[in-house]
Amino acid sequence: MNTFRLALRALARNKMRSALTMLGIVIGVGAVIAVVSIGQGAQYLVQQGIQAMGTNAVFISAGSNRAGGVRQGYGGVKTLTDDDLKAIVQEIPLIKEAAPALTSRQQVVYGNQNWNTSITGTTPNYFDIRTWPIQAGTAFSDEEVDLAANVCVIGTTVEKILFLDENPIGKTLRIGNLPFRVDGVLESKGQNVTGQDQDDVIFAPYTTVQRKISGITWLQFIAASAISQEASVAAVAPITSLLRERHRIRAGDDDDFLIRTQADIADLQNQTQSTMTMLLGGIASVSLVVGGIGIMNIMLVSVTERTREIGVRMAVGATEKDVRLQFLVEAVTLSMMGGAIGIIFGLIGSALIANLLQWPTLISGKAIIAAVIFSAFVGISFGYYPAHKAAQLDPIEALRYE
Repeated sequence: MNTFRLALRALARNKMRSALTMLGIVIGVGAVIAVVSIGQGAQYLVQQGIQAMGTNAVFISAGSNRAGGVRQGYGGVKTLTDDDLKAIVQEIPLIKEAAPALTSRQQVVYGNQNWNTSITGTTPNYFDIRTWPIQAGTAFSDEEVDLAANVCVIGTTVEKILFLDENPIGKTLRIGNLPFRVDGVLESKGQNVTGQDQDDVIFAPYTTVQRKISGITWLQFIAASAISQEASVAAVAPITSLLRERHRIRAGDDDDFLIRTQADIADLQNQTQSTMTMLLGGIASVSLVVGGIGIMNIMLVSVTERTREIGVRMAVGATEKDVRLQFLVEAVTLSMMGGAIGIIFGLIGSALIANLLQWPTLISGKAIIAAVIFSAFVGISFGYYPAHKAAQLDPIEALRYE
């Protein structure tokens, strides 16, 4: 504590110089904390978006095949059918339920308002799989699916654009040239992880979309729900084996379907965000190195200015260890004080980003601890050489120094 008090007294002699020396550390620590909090906020957005797609979800979509040397893109085959869906539910115990789905973009009209949106054909349990509650009205029924009825459930974006302030429940809108009764309005989900508006959609019985809108008999994808998050990953292999057998795909040939789980999407997005956070954090850390060099520079100047003081201390009994510790504590004090101020600036910066840019930021306790440790490391690393140089001074020569 006595050495620390001496260090504060020595640093207080040149307040402006000490403040400017700490500035590099302040900027570095503040930038690292702000960048990491932005990265953590981005990962939180990704996780929320993935959860919005449904808990334990498994998506099986129509894939690609090769015909005459020409490879079609995903969604180009017609082998995914209702029977495949039934087989998955019956033969894969890891799958709790599944819903068929196909999409089509259509012009939708109500009164004097019109809008081009996505029409998704499915069954009522699709909303359970996607964890997507109905906020007003009800979903269409299984009986209406069997009858290919002209009924639908709309997203909040479609509701705002077509119906303005009017209650849409029970009203009739036109999809293409067909009238559809609005049975319900879904709760808002906002944007997904790719920035697409999930509420800009209309859901109708898949039989209606198949027969009256798209004119097809096959499915574009199947949305399934596993019994647990671990089961969603474990179910990929048996589903793949089952569909290859049902579609008579020979060994070595490509699958004509594509299976994706929430874990796949989450891993990809988190890897991307983690890489960006590490990259930006590394760039911000350069300021800490620059700040450390500034500390070393000032401490070397301080050793030169206080050569006579060092000689006096050694003459009255101070050892090399005492002198080395004194200057090392001064360097660490500069670095730690800069780190503490930098943490405050980092927290303030994160709050400003969240409020002004409407971007969620999550303060990481690990980032703060790492900033403190790194500040101490910078002080010790860049302060050791000046401290060692001070300790190696010859007391006689130091006393003669003018």
